Amino acid sequence: MAEEKKYKYSIIVPTYNERLNIALIVYLIFKHLRDVDFEIIVVDDGSPDGTQEIVKQLQHLYGEDRILLRARAKKLGLGTAYIHGLKHATGDFVVIMDADLSHHPKYLPSFIKKQLETNASIVTGTRYVKGGGVHGWNLMRKLTSRGANVLAQTLLWPGVSDLTGSFRLYKKSVLEDVISSCVSKGYVFQMEMIVRATRKGYHIEEVPITFVDRVFGTSKLGGSEIVEYLKGLVYLLLTT
Repeated sequence: MAEEKKYKYSIIVPTYNERLNIALIVYLIFKHLRDVDFEIIVVDDGSPDGTQEIVKQLQHLYGEDRILLRARAKKLGLGTAYIHGLKHATGDFVVIMDADLSHHPKYLPSFIKKQLETNASIVTGTRYVKGGGVHGWNLMRKLTSRGANVLAQTLLWPGVSDLTGSFRLYKKSVLEDVISSCVSKGYVFQMEMIVRATRKGYHIEEVPITFVDRVFGTSKLGGSEIVEYLKGLVYLLLTT
């Protein structure tokens, strides 16, 4: 993987109450990217569970140049967390992934390899092609997720098989361009970014991943997020 050394990767990890997960996700990132120049930017939204204290311990262990804590005073939403993290990113590429182990760092080398092979502007993980899938979901949640994705595919024609996924690698310049034209918040923000990128003509590649339901902690997806998703779908249908 010698070619990767000439590029730097900024990995943005938004957190809220991820004290039980953050140390493991950081360890796994270091394990799977041994020969890669990278930094991890933790954007914590004022977690009351001690997440920031754990991150500070990780900074002592790995170095403050490798683990950057960019905290905010309160919970301000996923979309603004990405924007906040991007302001501090020094890499050529930016990876966005969840802190709850649903996005396993073992896929990061595949993302990097795919980008190097294709010169893609964006590499996105997908659950909906051969080799991809989900683990730990009941049938109802699988059907809900699949239905949401099919609805989005039918209405928006985004050019990717998994529009609602949120594990991605971007060229930094592309992310800066795409993110500047997005107005959604929360979980819809990820969907808007990929739709805007498609409309702008950016080259997007996919890598199959298995999404694993969070190991520790409580899922933050609820009824309000589903309503937000449907409103976001209508917004994107009218504006893209």
